[in-house]
Amino acid sequence: MKYFKKIEGEKVYLSPMNIEDAEVFAKWLNDPKITKYLSVHNSLVSLSGEKAYIEEFSKREFHLSIIKKENDTVIGNIALDKLDYKNGSAELGIFIGDEENLGKGYGSEAISLLTNYGFKELRLHTIYLKVLSNNPRAIKAYEKCGFKECGVRHEALFRNDEYIDEIIMELINKE
Repeated sequence: MKYFKKIEGEKVYLSPMNIEDAEVFAKWLNDPKITKYLSVHNSLVSLSGEKAYIEEFSKREFHLSIIKKENDTVIGNIALDKLDYKNGSAELGIFIGDEENLGKGYGSEAISLLTNYGFKELRLHTIYLKVLSNNPRAIKAYEKCGFKECGVRHEALFRNDEYIDEIIMELINKE
């Protein structure tokens, strides 16, 4: 697989999404353990559907694959979406697709790389995200990257026969 080091860190780099990764993404997105905290948790993701998604979102500037540097393997994706250049804001989204790559700092590094890029290169002022209240690992990673809770949508999403709060977090550029 050919990747491009658009934004590089110590453990990972961020590369434009590659259509050849559609099969691995489709596999992850159909795994309930991986998607339990994602908006696609109850969706069926076909290979053709994932290829279409990658085709569409690779045309957008900041939908990137997370690549592990040690072996040039895709481990997830990250995006700045809903870019609002007038007001200097964007929404961050991320997922790591393989459980073996969780808890190793790859996601936190990818978040730091993309938020720094957003603030320095895109001149954003605020980057925000939404996270389920029952996802402590993600909340901890976001806090590690400097995000702070700024709101809650109480009982916003229905998952596994219960309503879950959605926490809104933000990171404001202080430079």
